[in-house]
Amino acid sequence: MRIAQEESVRVGVAEACRALGLSRATYYRKLGEDAQPGGKGERCSPRRLDAGEEQEVLTYLTSERFMDLSIPEVQATLLDEGVYICSVRTMYRVLAKHRAVRERRDQKRHPRYEKPELLATAPNQVWSWDITKLRGPRKWSHYHLYVILDIYSRYVVGWMVAERESAMLGRRLIEETCEKQGIREKQLTIHADRGSPMRSKAVSQLMADLGITKTHSRPYVSDDNPYSESQFKTLKYNPLFPGQFGSLEDARIFLRRFFNWYNNEHRHSGIAMMTPRDVHTNKADDITRERQKTMNAAYDRHPERFVSGQPKLKLLSREVWINKPAA
Repeated sequence: MRIAQEESVRVGVAEACRALGLSRATYYRKLGEDAQPGGKGERCSPRRLDAGEEQEVLTYLTSERFMDLSIPEVQATLLDEGVYICSVRTMYRVLAKHRAVRERRDQKRHPRYEKPELLATAPNQVWSWDITKLRGPRKWSHYHLYVILDIYSRYVVGWMVAERESAMLGRRLIEETCEKQGIREKQLTIHADRGSPMRSKAVSQLMADLGITKTHSRPYVSDDNPYSESQFKTLKYNPLFPGQFGSLEDARIFLRRFFNWYNNEHRHSGIAMMTPRDVHTNKADDITRERQKTMNAAYDRHPERFVSGQPKLKLLSREVWINKPAA
C-alpha cells in the first residue's frame, strides 16, 4: 500500500493501481482502514489547520463582536485589519465540526395534528360539511354552496347557496338541519376541513350548545374529508351542470333539482346501488331482500346462466369510516 501511495502521488491513483495490478476499490478500502483509529496512520492533508488555528477561528466567529455577522462579513472585516486565517469554506467547516451552525431566526413549530378516525353505523351519526365555489355571471364572481352530507347514507341533509362565505350562514344551516333531522344531544359528530367558517367561534359555540362533537381534517389533507369532496365531484361532473350561473336564483333552481335527484333517484355505488333516501330511511334491508328474491327466481329459471352458482348481491356496508384504523 505504501508503494501504491507513493506511485499515486507521481502518476495518479488509476495509473499506479494499473501498474501494480491492484484495483482502485482495494486501494481506497485499505486507505480507509489505515485512517481509522488504531490503523497504520491517519490521513492528514498538509493544508489543514492545526489545533491552535482551528481554535482561533472558532474564537473569532463565536465572539460577541462577530456572532451576528455572516461568515463572508467576518472574513472581510478581518482582511481589512490585516488578518487572514483560512477561507470562508473552512470557517464553515470549523463551525459545523463544533455544531455551531444553525438557523438564527426563530422557526415556526407546527403542531402535530391527529388523523381523524370516525365511524358511522347508522344515519345521523356522522355528518360531513364543506363549502365549494360556483362561478357567477361575471369574471371573478362566485356563489358559495354549503352542503351537509350524512356519510353513512350519503344523504344530503342540508344545503344552501349564498353570495358569501360566512360563519353565521354556516351556523344557521347547521342549526336548521339538526332541527329538521331531530338530532339529540351527544348523538352526532360533524366533520369538516379547516376553513375559517368551520373553525369559527359561532359554529363552535352552536355545536357545544347542541351537544355535537366536532372534528377537523388535517391541514392540506383532502382524504380526511372524502365524502364531501366526492359529492362535489358528482355535482360538477353532472352532464347538466352549467359551469356558470347567471344569478343566485338560477343557482338555487338548478341545485334544488340536482339535490332532489341526488337524494331520491341517484343509485350510489358506495351504498350497494341504492338511493341515499333508501338508506337514510332504513329501507335498505327490505330492498336487498326483494332484489335477492328476484335474483333467486332468475336462477331457478335458468341456473345454467349463472356460472358461479347461486347469485349473491352486494350487501350494504354496516360500517362507514373516515380513515379506518389499521387492523
